[in-house]
Amino acid sequence: MTRVATEEQAKAEDAAPLGLYLHVPFCASTCDFCAFYQVKPSSAAIEGYLHHVAMEARLVPWDRPLSTVFWGGGTPGLLSPTDLRRLASVVRSLPGGERPLEWTVELAPASVTQARLVALAESGVTRVSLGVQSFQPALLDALGRMHTVQQVRRAYERIRAAGFRSVNIDLMFALPGQSAEEWDADIDEAIRLAPDHVSTYCLTFEEDTALWVKLSQGRVKLDPEKEASLYERTWERLGAAGYAQYEVSNFARKGHACLHNVNTWRMGEWVGLGPSAASQHDGWRGTNVADLERWTAGVDDGRRATEDRRQLSPALLAEDALVFGLRMNEGVDLARLRARCPDAPWGRVEDLITRLVDEGLASRTGSWVRLESKGRLLADSVGSEIMVSFESAAVPAGRA
Repeated sequence: MTRVATEEQAKAEDAAPLGLYLHVPFCASTCDFCAFYQVKPSSAAIEGYLHHVAMEARLVPWDRPLSTVFWGGGTPGLLSPTDLRRLASVVRSLPGGERPLEWTVELAPASVTQARLVALAESGVTRVSLGVQSFQPALLDALGRMHTVQQVRRAYERIRAAGFRSVNIDLMFALPGQSAEEWDADIDEAIRLAPDHVSTYCLTFEEDTALWVKLSQGRVKLDPEKEASLYERTWERLGAAGYAQYEVSNFARKGHACLHNVNTWRMGEWVGLGPSAASQHDGWRGTNVADLERWTAGVDDGRRATEDRRQLSPALLAEDALVFGLRMNEGVDLARLRARCPDAPWGRVEDLITRLVDEGLASRTGSWVRLESKGRLLADSVGSEIMVSFESAAVPAGRA
């Protein structure tokens, strides 16, 4: 390691974390559950995207070295090895981009090839997140996934052989028609593969997805009691296998928590590049327009095509730090958050936390508040109550 790289790494470790999220919008097909922005790839679209990502990066006021990098999509692995290297060169040209503390790339099993993995490893990627979803062929088909169980196993073996520091696999539960026995079998297979990190997501029905249509037509149904049972079973079994839960849906062996996501959940700062990518940086929050052509046109005009751009107020930061922070097992340090965001409606927050503790949903030790297991099962509802508390505080007197 060169002296310059060592000094840059030290600066990244000492400064407040700064993440980079890079959205690769290309996907060969749309899964029934997916609500992320994506388009079908073409050589012209990919060329334009790569060119404009580099241009957009030059529009950002980089005030400190990058700590973490995360490529999501879409399917980043649809890019050729040459294009992956080209995209990586954009990251590597940024402050701290040569050696971030963590660099994650999401890959779909069907896109994993030796040449792509070599390109990623040589570019500096340290972490791969493999979108498995299930090891049951019928469930993969029901989700609209384009890979087979055999492709999953082959992809995982190749990723491990490539020597990345951390490997994550994504799994989903509470799928239509999924039995508890099938979910147990998926957890068994995950434990057998022994990744460093496991993400287990309860299926959600996002608007404008095929699953949402099926739900609205009554072709699939929600079952909250079954979801809760599967949550608890997941936590118990992964914990017994050596995976510590550090967020409602995420489990890791020691030293393998996703640093990029932790920074996001703690309401740190990150820059989003590419269509639909969100940013929280330099005093504002916004999301790039979810349209490849409009995003391209904005960059050509010398501007970042952000929608819903808003100034970061202390109250907004405090609200989101509580909503997302309480999803983490470590919880939230209220004293530290209060010092950072003194203008938040702390009286309402204290009343809500007192009630959560009284109901056995949370515990409090000193200034730290954490959700208990029962509370983590209701994390979404707790988050909604926090948002209601902040919204109520924002309504002027006489306007309630």
